[in-house]
Amino acid sequence: MPSEKSCGAVIFKRNGNRKYLLLHYEGGHWDFVKGHVEKDETEKDTVRRETEEEVGIKDLNFLEGYRQPISYYYKRAGKTVYKQVVFYLVEAHTDSVRLSREHVGFDWMSYDRAYERLTYKNAKDTLQKAHKFLENPDSQEALGNAEKRSEHGSGTV
Repeated sequence: MPSEKSCGAVIFKRNGNRKYLLLHYEGGHWDFVKGHVEKDETEKDTVRRETEEEVGIKDLNFLEGYRQPISYYYKRAGKTVYKQVVFYLVEAHTDSVRLSREHVGFDWMSYDRAYERLTYKNAKDTLQKAHKFLENPDSQEALGNAEKRSEHGSGTV
């Protein structure tokens, strides 16, 4: 059976309230940034590249400790394909989004709105886990440390 691997990101920003970035795909569904891992690319390299290509965001902080793999099957040319997608949780430091041609829209949304808007159950589960991770006091400490590193010129991508 053919298989594929992609990587993606649950992207969030904080301007008072936390907002999550969702993309409206040409097929009609709402989902996160994601794309195929290219040869000799690490998972995080894929996330960086796909985020820049799909939404034009370069300044990202990866939250350490969040790596969420999901898998599913789909049909392509009459054959069943096994697909694994590994999601990372990243903070963006901009509101500015420049969409690629593969998307027809985007929105920064509260957790509740994003959860309702996401099309697929596995995406909803991924968002829920990311949100719980961010709500955890230990994660808040990690987030604070990431901000400190960012102020000193390291920790950002």
